[in-house]
Amino acid sequence: MGDAVANVARRINETVEEEKDTLDLSQSKLINFPDGVYKVLRSVQEKIHVITLANNEIKSLTSKFITNFSQLRELNVEGNNLTKLPDVIGTMLHLTTINLARNKFTAFPEKLTDIKTLERINLKGNEITEVPMDKLAAMPSLQCLNMKSNPIKKAKLTASTPPITFELLTTPEDNVV
Repeated sequence: MGDAVANVARRINETVEEEKDTLDLSQSKLINFPDGVYKVLRSVQEKIHVITLANNEIKSLTSKFITNFSQLRELNVEGNNLTKLPDVIGTMLHLTTINLARNKFTAFPEKLTDIKTLERINLKGNEITEVPMDKLAAMPSLQCLNMKSNPIKKAKLTASTPPITFELLTTPEDNVV
């Protein structure tokens, strides 16, 4: 456990000292985003555009996390235990890519459709059965939605009234008729 804490501290200090625009805390055995990190990162917080929290054991992202890193362009939380996102996620004005693959989502996080700049959403390997195609079709920047390995009901995918202008990735054998 001490090694994991030291590793997180080292990575955070590197980000601060080198004024990096990236914070990578992947594979750090985190169960949440440590509160103390906000204070340490205060001087470089606005410069951080990419955060990777992949392959941890995080169960939730807080509103505090989203508001403190509102300038993010990319967020990678693949391989955690997330089941939902805070509603404030929809206020992220700069986010272009979010990776939520291999989490525990059973419902599509619809607040993502409020993010006008979002180009890529990866929800591969969750337990989502319905996708809000109408809301997704109205997203001006969306280019790719990865829904592979989700038990999506096929009828829910074809129910879109406006034509979709983005690439929709699904796994045919996962679609329930």
